[in-house]
Amino acid sequence: MRPIYLLDDHGMMRDGLRAVLLGGGREVAGESADPTQALADLRDIGPAILLLDLHLGQRSGFELLIELQRRALDVRTIVLTMSAQPRHVAEALRLGAVGYVLKGASAKELLAAIESVDQGQRYLGQEVAELAVRGLTEPDAAAGLESLSVRERQIVLLVVQGRSSSEIGAMLHLSPKTIDSYRSRLMAKLGTPDVPALVRFAIRVGLIDAEQH
Repeated sequence: MRPIYLLDDHGMMRDGLRAVLLGGGREVAGESADPTQALADLRDIGPAILLLDLHLGQRSGFELLIELQRRALDVRTIVLTMSAQPRHVAEALRLGAVGYVLKGASAKELLAAIESVDQGQRYLGQEVAELAVRGLTEPDAAAGLESLSVRERQIVLLVVQGRSSSEIGAMLHLSPKTIDSYRSRLMAKLGTPDVPALVRFAIRVGLIDAEQH
């Protein structure tokens, strides 16, 4: 069985999850409230199952999904979140999540989801499956998002978080000039003339929440 890694910004939630997982005979290999730390841990742990919240304070679980996809790490991700928004479900699946469970689910359902994912299957409860269909079929700005590369999606997230080109470049090991080129290209693709418009787009397609701005 793959070990479990917990990424949630609420310590009490992680405590509860750990108790459920240990009671269900699962190994908890690590936990964090920070996507950067989680990425380093997951790289060291090797094959694992990640339980990922989408809302991580000022950061987003989508940020980590993008990076896991870019690095092709052997991690099977189950999103565990309060969000029942169709666009969030759809985007999580587009970015490689193999399970999506709402935090109101029972411990039994969570353990069933983990078991399914551990066996190489996807897991979507009935309610979530319906949300996914709606999110994947609704014609909206998400079509523009699909035109972006993994790196461009990553930069969108960092730009709308208010990071400068120098900060983004340092995080991604790229020059500020390269970041500026990426930003100009992705904004042209999305038809967003400035950063405020880019923020509105990110909120509309579910990359970030309005509460973060």
